[in-house]
Amino acid sequence: MLEYLIQQSDRTYEELADEFSRMDSRAAISARHLGRLARGERDLASSTPATRRALQAMFNKSIDELQRPWAPHQLTPAPERHLVVDPTGAGPERNLLAMAAQRARQYAMLAAESTSPAAIEQLAEDVQRLALAYPQRPVSHVLPDLVETQDTLFTLLERRQAPNQSRDLHFLAGITSGLLAKVSHDMADPHSAMLQARTAVLCAEQAGHPGLQAWLRGLQSLVAYWAGRYAEAVRYAEAGREYATQAGGTSAVWLPASAARAYAALGNAEQAKAAITEAEDAWSRVRPDEMDEMGGICTFNQPRTLYYASDALAWLPGEATATERYALRATQAYADPNDPAWAFGDQAGSHANLAIARVASGDLDAAADALAPVLDLPADQRINGIIHSVRRVHQAITRAGHAGDARDLIDGIEHFTHTPANALPR
Repeated sequence: MLEYLIQQSDRTYEELADEFSRMDSRAAISARHLGRLARGERDLASSTPATRRALQAMFNKSIDELQRPWAPHQLTPAPERHLVVDPTGAGPERNLLAMAAQRARQYAMLAAESTSPAAIEQLAEDVQRLALAYPQRPVSHVLPDLVETQDTLFTLLERRQAPNQSRDLHFLAGITSGLLAKVSHDMADPHSAMLQARTAVLCAEQAGHPGLQAWLRGLQSLVAYWAGRYAEAVRYAEAGREYATQAGGTSAVWLPASAARAYAALGNAEQAKAAITEAEDAWSRVRPDEMDEMGGICTFNQPRTLYYASDALAWLPGEATATERYALRATQAYADPNDPAWAFGDQAGSHANLAIARVASGDLDAAADALAPVLDLPADQRINGIIHSVRRVHQAITRAGHAGDARDLIDGIEHFTHTPANALPR
């Protein structure tokens, strides 16, 4: 029934998925997952309560009715329509084509006894699309496709595969599990984040991929840092060095940059500054590897180097000028949301560090201006790292004795952190 109603709605899966999000942000669902629900490949009853409510409101049918097989006598016949070639590809014809393509894709992925190069190429494109989208989209927008892609990869890996195919599938599964570790971290669940990261490390070992190993150590360092386990964050960053040297990619920059801010959080200014210098110097030796080719969250770039340096220096007393210099350059580097390097989380962190530097110099109005774009972020973008960064501004204000003079800013911060992304009902 659901599939029939969607076909008759003159809307694409993408349009309906967007409409669900507008109706209720808790009903976030991907176009692909909506297609699976429509085809009966996923049980409607097992969907989240928000998704079930949105579907019932959209089609004015109960969940039981929506998942029943459609019979022609159940509905008034739709008005007669003539098939017209629409250059935009809109309407039910586009949905039918999308459904056919998805069925063909699923067959190609799972029906063959061994995984074909074409299937692996398609999976690689799926993983790359998710890696590119992750830094620029709310978690809820990428999570359904991410979970589905991991499920497909693990299903294939449970079968006997030729060595080359096994290597490629483990590589892609490692990235996907790493992305899910980042999701768990962003939703303030470090335990699940580390579990996914350990699974990803096992995949990287099976793939024999030093670039993936180095990237995953950077990811584990990131999770530990935001969980307040700074010594552990240093250990993960150090553990990835050998892999980064073998791979030659941008993880050789990310790892010392990660160590820098963990050292700074521990109060070790000398080690922190040395690690910043090491990260900056490492750029001259970078040879982009397979992780860098994925792009997005799988690579490290110059704007992130500036952001990490400002994040490290913001911990250190007497470094307000240097913090402001790096943070200002980082905010400028992240100014264009159309830039492929743009990432809303790192942009927000850069603004928070700029605010901390200006609090340290006593310019509270400038600090408020720096933090204003962050406080305007919608709830679904208030991920764990951003919440922590904004709280650091709060701490900087109170420790400097400016709480009375920055009442509006304090109130804005407290209102912002009251509803982080992980607090949204699902």
